This record gives sequence, structure tokens and C-alpha cells, in this order.
Amino acid sequence: MTGLFEQAETANLDRARPLAARMRPRNLDEFVGQQHFLGPGQLLRRILDADRLSSAIFYGPPGTGKTSLAELIAGQTECVFERLNAAAAGVKELRELLESARDRLATGERRTLLFVDELHHFNRTQQDVLLRMSRAGWSG
Repeated sequence: MTGLFEQAETANLDRARPLAARMRPRNLDEFVGQQHFLGPGQLLRRILDADRLSSAIFYGPPGTGKTSLAELIAGQTECVFERLNAAAAGVKELRELLESARDRLATGERRTLLFVDELHHFNRTQQDVLLRMSRAGWSG
């Protein structure tokens, strides 16, 4: 149970968030656009409802909802959601994250959903690490 002070603090912090953060959709039904594959009964929605998303690439200009959609998917899936910013992450961090995902899968734990923001910032070495793991199917 939260006390009076914790509730007030939470409310104050929520009011201080930028308008864009407060207006972001909280679930897939609030997401505007892309209804041809995200609407009820459509392909992506059916895949998400079955928790069978294996991979997806969202592309488009800044501010079109790519990251918001990824966060909504993360909230709906039973997978472990790992987020990586390609502009800030190094090869070591990428390898550790991929090895951790492989270990979880090998021990029968939940699958990992990796969200790589700003993927175009990966250098050649980072690309090679990611490609090697994805092509190997976690066996190499």
C-alpha cells in the first residue's frame, strides 16, 4: 500500500512529464495509424495476440511512433524485453545481451525481444555480432 506522500510524489512526477510522454498510447487500441496490419484481426495484431512475434523492423521519419509501438509490443508480450540504443551501445554490451538471451532460451526461460533503436548507427563490428547470432539461430 502506498502512503499519502508516495501518491502525491507520483502525481507530481506524472504532471511534470512532457506532453508528448503523457499523450503516448498506453495500449495497442490507442495507437493511431497502421490499422491495415495493427487493427483488430489484422496480421500484426494476431501475431501479437498469439505472442508469436519473431522479428520486425519499423522504419520511417522521426516522430512517427516506431519506438512507441515497440514499447507497446513489449508491454503485451511474455518475452523479456531488452532495449539497446545502437548509437550508445558497444560491442561488449551487445554480446552480453545476446549471450544472456541465448542462455535464457537454452534453460527454457522466456524468449527475448530485442529492441534496437537507431539501428543505422551500428558499426560494422556490431552488425557482424548481431548477424552472426541471428543467422546461427543461437547455436554459434
